Amino acid sequence: MSSGFNYSDRCIIVTGGNRGIGYAYSSALAQAGARVAIIYRSNPNADEVAQKLRDTYNVEVRAYKCDVCDAKLTNEVFAKIESDMGPVTGLIANAGVSVLKPALELTSEDFKHVYGVNVLGVFNSARAAAKLWIEKKREKGSIVITSSMSSQIINQAAPDKALKQAFYNSSKAAVSNLTKGLAAEWAPRIRVNAVSPGYVETDQTNHMPHDIRDHQKENIPLERFAKPHEVTGQALLLLSEQASYMTGGEYFVDGGQLIW
Repeated sequence: MSSGFNYSDRCIIVTGGNRGIGYAYSSALAQAGARVAIIYRSNPNADEVAQKLRDTYNVEVRAYKCDVCDAKLTNEVFAKIESDMGPVTGLIANAGVSVLKPALELTSEDFKHVYGVNVLGVFNSARAAAKLWIEKKREKGSIVITSSMSSQIINQAAPDKALKQAFYNSSKAAVSNLTKGLAAEWAPRIRVNAVSPGYVETDQTNHMPHDIRDHQKENIPLERFAKPHEVTGQALLLLSEQASYMTGGEYFVDGGQLIW
């Protein structure tokens, strides 16, 4: 399905862009003609994913290994992308993880793992992009951060039964507020917005990468799942010039679930 956007003159970085909703973002951008730099941490199939997108859409797509929890490494990798594929014009800071455990069993290591990727990793990625643009005196950078409807609610594993991921939920609330803080500091040169999906079913893995896992799927009605393109369109809009007056916003793409 065509997105209706033309990104043939753009280079966009997507962290966590090789799987789940991140893959959907990478695919939508490639389909729109963008040069796409996929950031991955450890998945050995990332280069194959990049090759598949290159072959499908006849655009430049490359995979770069990087742990976004490492600020120095993130700066270095973003600078390499700028040299290899640039100029970089946008970022989707999408990498995210969860730990599914009852609160009484969560540990300091679990906290560091979840907040390290979901909050610090997002910050490191956004700062690395901003650093590029500010140093090169560019005026129109756009950052889209993947948050979640979990920034507002506690997901259910079944009716009236919490999905036990307290660190994940609170990390998404933190990253939604981080979005506003970065937007306030960097406006008007750099726009920073968040897309907060609900349940998303992806073609690659048939799972919901941000809010729920395979073993909860049977408890959620199928009509409450979004198709990937129903989420990616909001990110493509925010990266575009059509959103030139939009910054500091959090946009919920949840099929109306927060109404209830």
